[in-house]
Amino acid sequence: MTSLFDKQGRNVPCTVIQAGPCVVTQVKNDKKDGYNALQLGFEEKKDKHTSKSEKGHFKKAKTNPKRRLSEFKTFDKAYKLGDVVGVDIFSEGEFVDVSALSKGKGFQGVVKRHGFRGVGQATHGQHNRLRAPGSIGACAYPARVFKGMRMAGRMGGTKVKLLNLQILNVNSEHNLIVVKGSVPGHKNTFVVIEK
Repeated sequence: MTSLFDKQGRNVPCTVIQAGPCVVTQVKNDKKDGYNALQLGFEEKKDKHTSKSEKGHFKKAKTNPKRRLSEFKTFDKAYKLGDVVGVDIFSEGEFVDVSALSKGKGFQGVVKRHGFRGVGQATHGQHNRLRAPGSIGACAYPARVFKGMRMAGRMGGTKVKLLNLQILNVNSEHNLIVVKGSVPGHKNTFVVIEK
């Protein structure tokens, strides 16, 4: 993340995303696939990391193997196999949705994972219960813990989609987009940007 100053002089937090160039690796249609979509490939990878079936797939598009493939169902313009899609499809002030895998945080307790407050006091016989979940069920009836009970467990590493992030700047020369606010995931993670 970084920050920019807007026209009013306010410091606005933002994230810089490299969004291209993306190559059209497959064009799906109703007749053959049952739906209309474009498959875009991003960032080249070495041949030794590519399977034979992937090599054939990229050979049809006349492009080098790509690390990441994503499908998009709506596009304003008709594209052909092998066309390059750049950041020029976006414009400043436009709102986009960004989705990615969130940062994995490992096994966490209920205070961090679900926002529980813990027991509350450190006195009246409380020894080390400040961040404990407390009671999780009843006694003889129902004699079980209900499904979906919020407990400690693995946190993060799930798909997160942030809606309506405003584009502050578009740099076509370097294929960069600057969006207002933060995006999910660690540094250098793959994100999907949708209009």
